Amino acid sequence: MKIRKANLNDVNLLIALRLDFLRMNGANFTVEEQIAIVAQMRKYFQKHIPLGDFIAYLAEENGQVASAAYVVIEERPANGSFITGIVGNLINVLTYPEYRHAGLATRVIGVLIEECRQLGVSAIDLNATEMGRGVYERLGFKVMRDVAMRLKL
Repeated sequence: MKIRKANLNDVNLLIALRLDFLRMNGANFTVEEQIAIVAQMRKYFQKHIPLGDFIAYLAEENGQVASAAYVVIEERPANGSFITGIVGNLINVLTYPEYRHAGLATRVIGVLIEECRQLGVSAIDLNATEMGRGVYERLGFKVMRDVAMRLKL
């Protein structure tokens, strides 16, 4: 199993992995929605991979992706939880069913965490699914007391 960092040549692959992740988590898109989502993701990846504020790692076996994880990095005003003001948001942690329970998500996330440390990221946030919760806790993630809220515009 090879773990590698995604690059601009992987934009179509990153889009496909993201769509798979969303579908595995219950998303159902109309054709129009999927076209709009794909167009946005293509622009996003082409812009943010070179900026370095989007990082993805892939675990591959025989040229096929078995597992992947993305992190979006942003700078905010610092506080006690993130002294450097730099935080990451772990998204799109995906392991295809036939590769599960082999530690791949743990390995891919571990590589992302190490790169985040090197970049001065103070904290990494995520929204955990029940399936992934054990992996995240073993890696040191803690449940926060704050309740996530969103205003959809």
